[in-house]
Amino acid sequence: MFIQKKLTTFGQYIMLMGRTFSMPERMIQMKVNIESPWMPRWVAGYTTREIMLLEFSSSIMCLILAGKVGSNIASEIGTMRVTQQIDALEIMGVNSACYLILPKILGLLTIMPILVIFSSGMGIVGAYGTAYIGHIMPPDDLTLGLQHDFIPWFLWMSIIKSQFFAFIISSVPAFFGYTVEGGSVNVGKASTDAVVSSSMLILFSDIFLTQLLS
Repeated sequence: MFIQKKLTTFGQYIMLMGRTFSMPERMIQMKVNIESPWMPRWVAGYTTREIMLLEFSSSIMCLILAGKVGSNIASEIGTMRVTQQIDALEIMGVNSACYLILPKILGLLTIMPILVIFSSGMGIVGAYGTAYIGHIMPPDDLTLGLQHDFIPWFLWMSIIKSQFFAFIISSVPAFFGYTVEGGSVNVGKASTDAVVSSSMLILFSDIFLTQLLS
């Protein structure tokens, strides 16, 4: 019985892995929808380009960075505050805010346009890969949609928005970490508050900036 149970479990595992690495059924449904006579073939490429430029490569990516980078910044500076390292800098006459926070702001402002362009490029590469591997649509149709009615300003708008988001991601967590009081428990709370506040500010400023720059 024991061996039979183990063999049954192993067989179930093999079947699950077979389903995992098989062609997703949803792609077949996607192909049917794209091949609808009511929708031009280039719409998929056009939609992919607009989504990547207007939201995914700036807003969504920065929300992800706010969770990772913002948490790290708040924790790092908060730990320095509770261990009195910042007080030591102040005693030595060093402007601790400029010394600790300004490099983080400048670093994110510098790297963010590169990340936006890289994210958009990888999104387009992913679209081609999905179309080719899933046999959803010919690459020529996807290329036609990517080129259809292209507005270069959307790329610049995405970069400009990301600069505002980069400032939020670096400055808000730095504030929460710099002003933390108490011990290590308060550092964790400051890190959580920094991520929540940064994410909310990114969402609200995204609405404002989209209306302003469109």
